[in-house]
Amino acid sequence: MNVPSNFDADLEKRLSDRLMDVFIRAGLILVMVILCYEIFSPFLSLMVWALILAVTLYPAHQKLANKMGAKQGRAATVIVLAGILLIVVPTTVLVNSIGDSVDHLINGIRNNTLQILPPSQAVAEWPVVGKKVYGVWSKTHADLPSFVQSMQPKIGELSKKALAMVASIGGSLAMFLFSFIIAGIMMAFGEAGAQNMRAIFDRIVGTARGGELITLSTSTIRAVALGILGVASIQAIIIGLLLIIAGVPLAGGLSLIALVLGIAQVPAIIVTLPVIGYIWSSGDYTTVAAISYTILLFIGGLSDNVLKPLMLGRGVDAPMPVILLGALGGMATSGILGMFVGATLLTLGYQIFMQWVAANPDIKQA
Repeated sequence: MNVPSNFDADLEKRLSDRLMDVFIRAGLILVMVILCYEIFSPFLSLMVWALILAVTLYPAHQKLANKMGAKQGRAATVIVLAGILLIVVPTTVLVNSIGDSVDHLINGIRNNTLQILPPSQAVAEWPVVGKKVYGVWSKTHADLPSFVQSMQPKIGELSKKALAMVASIGGSLAMFLFSFIIAGIMMAFGEAGAQNMRAIFDRIVGTARGGELITLSTSTIRAVALGILGVASIQAIIIGLLLIIAGVPLAGGLSLIALVLGIAQVPAIIVTLPVIGYIWSSGDYTTVAAISYTILLFIGGLSDNVLKPLMLGRGVDAPMPVILLGALGGMATSGILGMFVGATLLTLGYQIFMQWVAANPDIKQA
């Protein structure tokens, strides 16, 4: 059979044109994806938080909606308002109080109007650092302006860090508030959203495993979120018991503040450190008791770092080490938000990999 001499040239030209067409389309798609990401990236953390809150609260939203005559939007509004009242408002008041205290302290130092009470003689009896602290404290009380002038560089640096910390907490609180509102909108249209997510998973991994993986994703997110709520509750109870044992005034209110801070992912050490300062400055505690309460309260304020890895991932169809590694790795790279994302991604990756291992054709043939 004789092949025309120009056949190979025509075939090569058609293949070249087709390949060029594929490259151009792929390039245009890549450019569009990059542009979309650049536009959406400022809102990425906000939307991920909103999705996490919506997935976590959706079962409670459905129960409330059923009691309200299947009013999805009304139920979402009630949940958002309740969340703002229970979490955002107390945290806002606390942050404002911290900011006012820091501002008052800085203004007092600048205007030389700040007064330091004289130290108790018991301060000099503190182990290791007692005499040094007593000397610095006495000098501050006797001549505060000179002390401030000698410590001016360090005080300026500390004040900047304190204000930056308050601003960071305020920014996180604002993001949480907007995320909560967006989560309410997501819950109001939850059924359509669930169908769309199911369609996306089916398109990526197939209809046989799409439903299974989306169920695994939602259960992982809810387990991590409930782990945070459980950790906040346990930590608040620990701090409350320690405050009661130590005889600190307003122990119940302080433990409630610790609970709210824990749910909002603000370190509870903000509550325990001022209490430790009160214990040492009040003069109502012996040195041994003050040291003991200081150690216990400091540990209680940081206990969430130990409790979170122990309680995350309960009730998820995946090994606990996988969820734990994902949560810890995500937290190390992206903070509290990364804990959710890391646990979910590593759990999904583990399940997909194990399903691929189980689908070995050689084992089936044997």
